[in-house]
Amino acid sequence: MIERAREKRAWEKTLPPVDDVTQLSKRRAMMEELERKEWVIREKEIEKLQQVRLQVLKQILERREEDNNNTNTERLNAIWSKKQVAKDAKFKKMRTENIKALRKLAADRENVEGKLSRRNVVSDYSSFASQVYAPQTRVGVFLDRGSELYNVKNRYLNTYEGLLELENSLPDYVTQPRIKLPNLISGKGGAKKRFEKRLKELDDTAELIKLEKEKQFEVPAPPRFLQKVVRPPPRPPTPSVDTPSEEDEHRELAVIFLQQLLRGRAIQNMMQEGKEKRMELIDELRSTEALKPEEEKLNKEAKKAARAVQRKQRMMHHKENLANEMLEGMGGMNIGQMADFLSKELVRLQEEQRIHAFALLAERKRRMREAEESGKRQVEERRRVEEDEIWRQMCNCHQGTMETYLEDIIVRSVDRTADEQARQEIQAKAEKINEIAYELESKRDRLQSENMVAELVYSFLLPEVEKETLRENVKREQRRHILAAHSVIHGQTSDIEKEGESSKQ
Repeated sequence: MIERAREKRAWEKTLPPVDDVTQLSKRRAMMEELERKEWVIREKEIEKLQQVRLQVLKQILERREEDNNNTNTERLNAIWSKKQVAKDAKFKKMRTENIKALRKLAADRENVEGKLSRRNVVSDYSSFASQVYAPQTRVGVFLDRGSELYNVKNRYLNTYEGLLELENSLPDYVTQPRIKLPNLISGKGGAKKRFEKRLKELDDTAELIKLEKEKQFEVPAPPRFLQKVVRPPPRPPTPSVDTPSEEDEHRELAVIFLQQLLRGRAIQNMMQEGKEKRMELIDELRSTEALKPEEEKLNKEAKKAARAVQRKQRMMHHKENLANEMLEGMGGMNIGQMADFLSKELVRLQEEQRIHAFALLAERKRRMREAEESGKRQVEERRRVEEDEIWRQMCNCHQGTMETYLEDIIVRSVDRTADEQARQEIQAKAEKINEIAYELESKRDRLQSENMVAELVYSFLLPEVEKETLRENVKREQRRHILAAHSVIHGQTSDIEKEGESSKQ
């Protein structure tokens, strides 16, 4: 701008004068050329501004699209994570319900008849798989509760500086042990010969190992004739095992634990039955040392009676076993049918869930595509509206610049012509007035000049005197009105005070 103003000033100095009529065409041509150059510069500036505005609009639109895409992706990810959490919670609930149902079935199978049984302390303490030795957390026993109280917390063991202090406090024989060689076998007995023979064998084996190692590093001589290289047979492919799923592993672990519990319980029952069967024998063995010869007959009779009772018990036990086998067979059949039904139901539920998941995924994809298409459509419409608005603003800007430019040209030309005409008229009137004044000055004497000066002074002084008189008259009128108002106000206040005093009395 400064350089342009300097160039314009230099150009104005090179213009021909206005009074020279012969160079008016040259002056007009130079002015038109300057206006054309200014118009070209103005057009370039307008184009630069438009380009900057377009770039700013493009950046704003791109940023808006990125923000919209980011918000949409974050929203979809949040919805997807919520659905995943809900699905995991539902699966976890189904697994816990399945485990509860299996435990209930196992408990019902153990007590098919529904009889109440007391706790057998001997069987509980004889089996290491019982609740005494291996309590379950679902019953309410937590073995690891409060285990942090037994942890050793020591500065010498938990920090590096403590370990260094502990190492420095130890004696030398701990960190630097002194090894004493054992005394060799002395004497002339067979032990010394065996020891020497053993040492010789060890030396021979050490030399053989050393020779074998040296042979490995020797470079073999090149073969004299070509020999066929026998290639080893190809190795068979490494077998691979399919990794089972987490559900199968949990189920297998649960089954193994259930088998262990059942085996432990069966061993407890077998030990208890054997103990009950041979209780009399145990009592007899206990009482053998205290028996007397007179009681042998009684013991024989007791033995016969016990054998008869045992025989009857065996028969009863055999019958009970047959009945239990029949009941177990029937229960196993019912449980198998129930397990088959539950497995089929589980497969059906899994298929339904899978189909539902596929449907949800398809619905999600459809919604995402609809959202993308609607977003693209909105962006296109917005872009169309913005381009129309840009085009309209550009046209208005061009039109406004043209109008302002033409108005500036017209105003400048009108001002210039008016200024020139006014100057010409003023110069003409000034010349006339000067001529008249010169004529009057030449014809006027001293008395006339003094009268003119007095008239001028009178015209300057009298208006100020009239203004002062008017101001004094206005003040006088205002003072009279103010005095009347004060008298009225004071009279009313005195009357009100008199009324108040009379009312008090």
